[in-house]
Amino acid sequence: MTASRVLVLNSGSSSVKYQLLDMADRSRLAVGLVERIGEETSRLVHEPLIGPGAAGGKRERLGPIADHEEALGAVAAELAADGMGLDSPELAAVGHRVVHGGTRFTQPTVIDDEVLAEIRSLIPLAPLHNPANVTGIEVARGLRGDIPQIAVFDTAFHSTIPEYAARYAIDAATADKYAIRRYGFHGTSHAYVSRATAGLLGKPVEDVNVIVLHLGNGASASAVRGGVCVETSMGLTPLEGLVMGTRSGDLDPAVIFHLARVGGLSVDEIDSLLNKKSGLLGMCGDNDMREVLRRAGEGDEAAATAFAAYVHRLKKYIGAYSAVLGRVDAVAFTAGVGENAHQVREAAVGGLAELGLALDLQANAVRSPEPRLVSAEYARVAVAVVPTDEELEIATQAYALVTR
Repeated sequence: MTASRVLVLNSGSSSVKYQLLDMADRSRLAVGLVERIGEETSRLVHEPLIGPGAAGGKRERLGPIADHEEALGAVAAELAADGMGLDSPELAAVGHRVVHGGTRFTQPTVIDDEVLAEIRSLIPLAPLHNPANVTGIEVARGLRGDIPQIAVFDTAFHSTIPEYAARYAIDAATADKYAIRRYGFHGTSHAYVSRATAGLLGKPVEDVNVIVLHLGNGASASAVRGGVCVETSMGLTPLEGLVMGTRSGDLDPAVIFHLARVGGLSVDEIDSLLNKKSGLLGMCGDNDMREVLRRAGEGDEAAATAFAAYVHRLKKYIGAYSAVLGRVDAVAFTAGVGENAHQVREAAVGGLAELGLALDLQANAVRSPEPRLVSAEYARVAVAVVPTDEELEIATQAYALVTR
């Protein structure tokens, strides 16, 4: 029996998302989530998608789960109940989402003690994410240390950005000393969507230039030339770039000095303001695009302004990345907002006919879980809606590494 299953783990500070996939046919076997780890109100939701257990649908467990070790133990028990336990000889690898790989990790990597130490050393670059990623890796290695544990990095896809685009125009010695450069994030999504868009167009990836807009609560843009990322909107951290649910995106750095000197805010207070209390939430009090659209439709001025700012930033990046690429074959929308908010796509593309963009408004208004083109037949540049699949991308990269 050839081992072809990959367990994908996305460990957050108080949550673990997971999927078990069979890479023989790229099918999902089970999906689940453990949330509110460390609280009395912890919750595990597990859904087997094959076998006898699938008939019963989702299973939910409520009650305290103390830490990630207990959480992954509970996940293992749920999988075992469906005959897909972690002790299965069919399990080929565990794939871990790791947010920040710095300049060291530009490919999926087998995790050993040295690699884990280096991931831990990158915590200052991703203090909200890498600690939880490290914890998930440590626990998983304890459960199945005999099979490959593979780290797949959010930053890796963007490591191909040219040096002149990755560098900030600050003192070079200072930048090098503190590893200050553009890293980019959501890389697994951008990689998956750029390839899937080429497939929609019926062309080899190498022949397609695409602007990918990953629009969720966090949002990022990338310019991908022939399958290779050449520019992206997020930078040293996920704060830079587009207007997001709670993050400001692009900002004059002097705003920070002003808040400190005139407003008397501390570094931590400014960090919290820009990451957790800005974006749509800061502008109108809601970070859910559905609510922003509802309120704007009812004449709410703050919501309308927030939506306009969100779209304005999108247009700026579409225009800028069109210039970077020179030739654009497609603009692809993905993630929660990009896939589901037809109003965002319509507003972002509207008025860009000179760039070759035009929508089929009827096709754009249809909701579907399938990848699809929503551009007008006469448009020079295709507009695609491509549901992202970061778990499948992580599993694909992990499995390719262990089966070389």
